[in-house]
Amino acid sequence: MMTSIDPSLLISNKPSTTSTGNSSLGKDEFLKILMSQLQNQDPLNPMEDKEFIAQMAQFSTLEQTTNMSTMLEKFIKTQTQSDSILKYSEMIGKQVEWKATEETGNGIVKSIKQSDTGIILELDNGEEIKNDSITKISKAE
Repeated sequence: MMTSIDPSLLISNKPSTTSTGNSSLGKDEFLKILMSQLQNQDPLNPMEDKEFIAQMAQFSTLEQTTNMSTMLEKFIKTQTQSDSILKYSEMIGKQVEWKATEETGNGIVKSIKQSDTGIILELDNGEEIKNDSITKISKAE
């Protein structure tokens, strides 16, 4: 007696899949793999409760470590920006000279602000200059 193979099971009939570029194993993917593992385990030699709990604990630890790493990166970025503002705040009320490409000038620093490009100093004459264009700092007269 000969049995036929269902054509839908052939590899050539399977739709092609593409990767999204995300190589990390997320919570949903882990749970799908775990469910598949539980469904396809050997009924005569099932997975031990200890093994199941150990896998869940390992995944939970990994997830918490990843979350902590993300939060630490955000904290460091915020702290670095705050440190820059504090460092340059000592320049408020000081006379500065600056040079940018072909232009030079001077003025008294009135305020400091953070921008996407770095620290910006606002001068008493209305000019705004980047911190890296300062050539001299002195007491205001």
